[in-house]
Parts: sequence; C-alpha cells; structure tokens
Amino acid sequence: MDGNFNENDFSQIIEADRGHIWHHLSQHKPYESSDPRIIIEGSGLHVWDQHGKEHLDAVSGGVWTVNVGYGRESIANAIRDQLIKLNYFAGSAGSIPSAIFAEKLIEKMPGMSRVYYCNSGSEANEKAFKIIRQIAHAKYGGKKWKILYRDRDYHGTTIGALSAGGQDERNAQYGPFAAGFVRVPHCLEYRKHEQHGASITDYGTWAADQIEKVILEEGPDTIGGLCLEPVTAGGGVIPPPDGYWERVQEICKQYDILLHIDEVVCGIGRTGKWFGYQHYGVIPDLVTMAKGVASGYAAIACLVTTETVFEKFKDNPEDKLNYFRDISTFGGCTAGPTAAIENMRIIEDEALLQNTNDMSNHLINNLHELMNKHDVIGDIRGKGLFCGAELVSNRRTRDPVDEKMAQAVVADCMNQGVIIGVTNRSVPGKNNTLCFSPALIATTDDIDKITHSVDEAISRVFGVKKPKTI
Repeated sequence: MDGNFNENDFSQIIEADRGHIWHHLSQHKPYESSDPRIIIEGSGLHVWDQHGKEHLDAVSGGVWTVNVGYGRESIANAIRDQLIKLNYFAGSAGSIPSAIFAEKLIEKMPGMSRVYYCNSGSEANEKAFKIIRQIAHAKYGGKKWKILYRDRDYHGTTIGALSAGGQDERNAQYGPFAAGFVRVPHCLEYRKHEQHGASITDYGTWAADQIEKVILEEGPDTIGGLCLEPVTAGGGVIPPPDGYWERVQEICKQYDILLHIDEVVCGIGRTGKWFGYQHYGVIPDLVTMAKGVASGYAAIACLVTTETVFEKFKDNPEDKLNYFRDISTFGGCTAGPTAAIENMRIIEDEALLQNTNDMSNHLINNLHELMNKHDVIGDIRGKGLFCGAELVSNRRTRDPVDEKMAQAVVADCMNQGVIIGVTNRSVPGKNNTLCFSPALIATTDDIDKITHSVDEAISRVFGVKKPKTI
C-alpha cells in the first residue's frame, strides 16, 4: 500500500491496522485470520464498527472514560477554538483554560486547593508517589518512604504504578518492581470467607484494621502514604463495606500517613457524586483523576492536593531542592482543561449526577432480577453507573466460573450489539466479574437493553432455559 488512504475504503484501513497497530490488552494471533474490530463513529451511547453494525456501549469507551457520551459538538468546538488561540505552553507557566478549570475543579472538592496537570492516570499516580517520597526525605530524614497499596486495586501501567499494583496477572513478567511498595488486603466482603475474617460481622472495620496490622509490621515511622481506589475498579468492582473508610481515615491520622485516593475511574460523576470518596466522608491529602475529566475528548489527568501538602514544597526557598522538581510535557496542553471545562458544564446543566443515581438504582434492580433467575450470578455490587455482577459455579462455595465462560457472556452480548466488560487479566482465577459502566446520559431503555442482553447471553452460555423477558 502506498500510504494514500481513502477513509471510506475500510479494506485499506483494516490492512493498515492489521499490519501496524499494536492493540491494547489484545492477543494478536487471531488477527492473522480475522479482521480486528475498528470503531468508526459514535453518538450518544452508541458506536458503529467498520461493518456498519451499531453497538450500545455499556463500558464508556471500553475503559470507563466517555462519561458524557459520544458526539459532543460543544466540546469539539471549544477545543478547536482554544487550539487556534494557544495549543500549548509548558506547565512552568499558566494558561487561561488551566486556571479556569482548576478553580472550577477545586470548587467541587472541599478541603483541596492545588491542581497539577499531566496526561494520564498512571502519570498522575506517579506524581503522587513522588510527592510522598520527596516529603519523606525533606521532612522525615528519608524514613517515611514506603507506600501502601491494596490487593485488587490498580493504579496504572508504568513500572512505578505497577509497583503499587494489586492485580497479579497485570504485574506478571514486568518485575522486579520499585522498592518500598507494600500490599494490604482487599475489602471485598463477598470473598471474606477466603480471609481470616470469614466470621467477622463488622467486616468493614476488620478489613481496615488489616491495614493497621501491616503498618505495625513494617513500622509506622517507615510508612509515608496509603494509595486506594474509592471503589476498586478492574479488580472486581468493589465498593467499600460499611465502616471501612471511617477506620481508614483514623488510621492515617494516627500514624501520620498521607491518604492518596485514586479517582481515575470513579472521578467526575461515575459514582453519582463528583468523586467516589465523597460518598464516605473522607478527607484525602492527594487525589488523582483522569478518564472522565474530559470524557476522552482530550488527554488530561490531574493530581489535586491540599494547601498543607503544597506548603511543604515552598517553605524553605533557600533550599535549592525545596520545590517539586517534576514536569509533564503534555500537562501543558490546553486542549485537556478546555475540554474538561465544557465536560463539567454538560454534567451540571444536564443534571447528570442525579441521572447517574437514578439509573444506578434501575441497573442494580435489573441485575438483581437477573440474579433471581440465574444461579450463576453470585453477587451484584456497585456505586452509581459503575456496577459488577460476579459469576460463580456454585453459590454456596462461591467458586468462580471459568473465565472463558465469563468472556463468552461478553462475546454473546457483543453479537447482540451491546458492549459490556469483564475483569481482564487481573486476579488469577477470579476474572469472573461482568462490568457495567454506561455513560452518565444512560436512560431506562438503555439500561433495560443492557440487562436484557446479559439475560439472553447467560441463558445461552450456561444452557439455562430462556426466562421471561425482564
């Protein structure tokens, strides 16, 4: 091929894709004998592939990103206008959209005050780790350098982020990892029988107390930060049990540990509040975010922190190392904050936080109806439009289904024109949770179509007699 493309000639596009694109999270051997899927267009909750087939996207771009849906012309126009005026200047200087969005963002985050721009969730988390480490050296003689992270949580793809990665299959074959990252147990109540807390009634407090046990084992004077997702995402869609976050906050205060909350998935409305941590009365020291900040219309990520943390980087200007010696090249792009401003306006003007809560109730109710029909569904859980259905081969023992069966449900839904997700190369032997995260604009009809497709798929994959339509 000579490189002269006709975008309407999909055979050329497919050839170029097959020959040159390395797709994310994909085994490419099948592409030698079948075409890769190429998404051509999107509008609202729907996307179309190269065959013209329409799909209802129940995973917001595949990875919980397109919060306000596809085809938002106002965001595209805002980006275009800004890029003509100024597309970029390094973050050592400011820009109009970065200042405006920072102020609007901080208004949604009581107790926080400073925004550091970068371009991905992995990078934002790296910044947080570096802040914790620099404080350790500047204020604690280098002692409080260790960072705690939780089993099943995920914080990004870099070696540093994987060092704080609680998903063993994602981490496999990428070590050795950075020193000083220490794992604490997960808080999935449905699987407490696999922990020593199987008979504990106040599981939330017990699960948080396991963090304190690790702190005491490592030595409180060595622990500088605790990094947690407010609702665990790719590790199985795990909302915290009652009492968990209250106890976590107590522990961090008691041992002088910075609390870093990773909102890359949950942030900007996904859970029905602006941020997931705001459901639980938590006061964080560091918050990271990416995906939904601009709904995928431009690359942007943010690290947000308190004035107390910020002050530690300017309290001794005579010290030539007394500032955050970090830069993110594409954190200086203006498209990201410009898109984020319009994204936030849409969420406010269209009351999408309220819609998220309303549609969450409808989705959870529909999934529970499916659970009543299909024994293979062992647990339904979630927050906002961020829900999971864990598939098991035995409800009593809670043994997970073979992951190929869970993947077959996803494939069947895809054939029906509905895109859902499933935990992917995360927890060995437990990639068995179906994932649902449609855009915040979802309607009851959308939710019904999603759950109906799951009903049909489970019936076919597991040989269940087709139940009545929900």
